[in-house]
Parts: sequence; C-alpha cells; structure tokens
Amino acid sequence: MGDRRQARELALQALFFFDIEKSDPEQSLELFCEENEEKLIEAVKPFFLDLVKGVLENSSQIDALLNKYSKNWKISRMPVVDRNIMRVAIFEFLKCPDIPTSVTINEAVEIGKNYGTRDSGAFINGVLDRIRSLEGFK
Repeated sequence: MGDRRQARELALQALFFFDIEKSDPEQSLELFCEENEEKLIEAVKPFFLDLVKGVLENSSQIDALLNKYSKNWKISRMPVVDRNIMRVAIFEFLKCPDIPTSVTINEAVEIGKNYGTRDSGAFINGVLDRIRSLEGFK
C-alpha cells in the first residue's frame, strides 16, 4: 500500500473515531496518533495530519458541498464511514490541487469498498463525481 493510501485510511479511521466519540478533536487526534504510532511513519504522518486537520478546519464548507450534492441523503443519515471518506475526498478537491480529482475519487471508492458496505463504492463515486462535475473541480 502506498503512503498516501495509508494516510487516507488512517485519516478515515481518525475522523470516524472523532465522529463517534464527539470529544475534543485535538485531544482525540493526539490519542489517535499515540495509539497508531507504528503506522504513522515519517512518510505517512504529514499527509495524514494535513487531511485530518484540513477536514476539521474546513468542515462547514465540506459538509455544505456534501449536503448540496448528496441527493435524498442528509449527512446525519449517511453511514459514518462513507461520510468521512467523502469528507477527506472533498478536502482534497478544495485544498490539494496537485492531486487529480480522478485519483481522489478512485482512492475514495477503493477505501469505501474496503471499509464500507457493499453499496459504499457506488454511493461515494456518485456523490463525489457530482461534486467534481458541478463545482468545476478538475
């Protein structure tokens, strides 16, 4: 597994933890990093931290896009895994112009297939592709 994929998967796990725990994100991030120290190797940790902190800092904008383009789905009703995979991907759309959106979507779909339900890949692909197309991300 590549370093960026590992960072994305760990970011999903951290954001999932924050979503479930509803605790202070900074303390939770510190705890998560301590518990996953062996996985957060030097090549993975910077991108992981960019993703997690970026999603948290831009959550209003990210969730607004997610709400706008997820037909018939409120964020609160989405599976926690799918919701957080898409949050990471939308952050990449917004703040990581060096990553092609096609790569971001593909990574999100693959992670969704591994961590989500049988329908996660298609759901994630549909919502992210709609956001990419209608918001003009390239």
